[in-house]
This record gives sequence, C-alpha cells and structure tokens, in this order.
Amino acid sequence: MIVGTRGSPLAVVQTKYIINELSKITDEKIETKIIKTIGDKITDSQLYNMDAKGIFTRELDRAVLEEEVDFAVHSLKDVPTELDEDLEVVAVPPRESPHEVLVSKKSWNELLPGSSMGTSSLRREAFCNKHQKNFKLEPIRGNIETRIRKVMEGDCDATLMAEAGLNRLGLSKYIKEKFSLDYFTPPAGQGAIAVITRKDSSKKSIIQKISHYVSFQEVLAEKTVLKELGIGCQWPLGAIARANGEKLDLYAILLNKEGKVLSQINLTGSLKEACELGQNAANHMEDYM
Repeated sequence: MIVGTRGSPLAVVQTKYIINELSKITDEKIETKIIKTIGDKITDSQLYNMDAKGIFTRELDRAVLEEEVDFAVHSLKDVPTELDEDLEVVAVPPRESPHEVLVSKKSWNELLPGSSMGTSSLRREAFCNKHQKNFKLEPIRGNIETRIRKVMEGDCDATLMAEAGLNRLGLSKYIKEKFSLDYFTPPAGQGAIAVITRKDSSKKSIIQKISHYVSFQEVLAEKTVLKELGIGCQWPLGAIARANGEKLDLYAILLNKEGKVLSQINLTGSLKEACELGQNAANHMEDYM
C-alpha cells in the first residue's frame, strides 16, 4: 500500500501512527509518499482571506482519486465537509485532546491589553475578542515548531494552538495553559485524524478496522454542523461533541469577528444518531447568520 501525506512534522507523525496501527492487522508493506499542498506553499496570508476550502488536503485527495496512493492521512479539522463523490473518510482512530492551549511565557491573565497574539485563525481571533483581551492580533503561519519558536524568541507574546498537535510531537512542555471546551471552543474535528480512500478501494475494508466508533461519531456530529451551515474558516464557529455512554453531548457556538455571540446551542442525543444531532444544531443556528 502507498499512503499520501503532507511533509510537515505533525503530518508525518500522524501518518507513522496510522501505519503502525495498520501493521497490527495486516502484513502488507506500506510506503509513504510526501505530497506538498497549496497550504504548505502559501505562508504569507491569513487563511480566512483565501479560498481555504481543502487548502491542506486537495492535492492529497487528488492523488487518491488518481490512484497514485491508496489512501491519505489528514488532520480531520482540515478535511472539507464536501468530499469528491468518489472519496470517503473510512477511518477515524481514537481522538486526541480537542482542547485549545496557550503557548506563551505568560499566563492568559498575565497577558495585558496590547500584548501581541499570533494567530491566523478567525475563530481564535473572535474568541480573544469575546473575552475582551484587547490583544494586538498578528498573523502567524508555519508549522508548530516554527510558531513556538516565534513566541519563545519574542516575535510575539503568545499564540494559540491545538493541544493534540503538541502532544503528538512531544512538545507539551510549551503549553502554558489549557482552556476548557466552552471557554475556547475548538473547530469541528480538532484532535482527530481522518483516513481517506476511494469508495471502491480494495484496501477500504482493512483500513476501516482501525477506526474508533465513538471518535467517529463525535466528529461526525461536529462536521455535520459545519456542512449544514455551509461555512468554512471564513466564519468563527466552534463545535465540540463528547460521548457520554450511549449519549452524545454537542455544543456549538457562532461568533462574529468582533467576538459577539450570534448563536450557541447545547444538545444531547443518541451516540448512534450523531448526524441528526448535528443537523438539529445547525437548524437552530442558521437563523442567526
């Protein structure tokens, strides 16, 4: 088998994890093919100022479609809600932490108005404004190590990241503070990995065996909110679903750039009806867009 992946340290680590999990259930040799995406090539622009749909996944998915690779590994939060009709997310392994974290030499409360916050995320910018931090918000791009270095070297006072990426790279020592899921709500799918194949792939049945049902249902609910609202990173939306036995708790919040809450909702439903739960949340929220 051949797996396609981006070349960033996080993407490579995630792909090695998937290969390791597959090696437990198949003797097939798995080769890795590094594919550069548009998002890797553009480093000087805020994501929400671009046509960001599939910016970190498009070339990988094309390689799957054209059968250059058998499957691709993505951070699930980067996967567009509308996939090509011939592609499918066939596995979501156990999810890492979905929490947002602060990387800084100072705590959240020690960061005073006017402190420079490096972020290229409209959602993170909106949450900073919601909490009335009055930061000087500055664009910051690059892989995780690059962004950490910029903070540690004083290019900016702080940045916000996904805890999952830091954990996977063994960089959790740089986490100054971890936020609760309602205080700083993550994007749909954060902390999860998606494995994508062609729908007609002969490898599909093998890859599906590494999927984790609960994690799959959580991110399905979150991504369904995004899909039903028809929005991407141009809107500050946070969505998080957490399993509780056979139940699924879903919280979603929509802000404007200035941090005003336009809509938020808490819903609980059946774990096996994650899609319907996401649809119900979106139906409630769409009137406020």
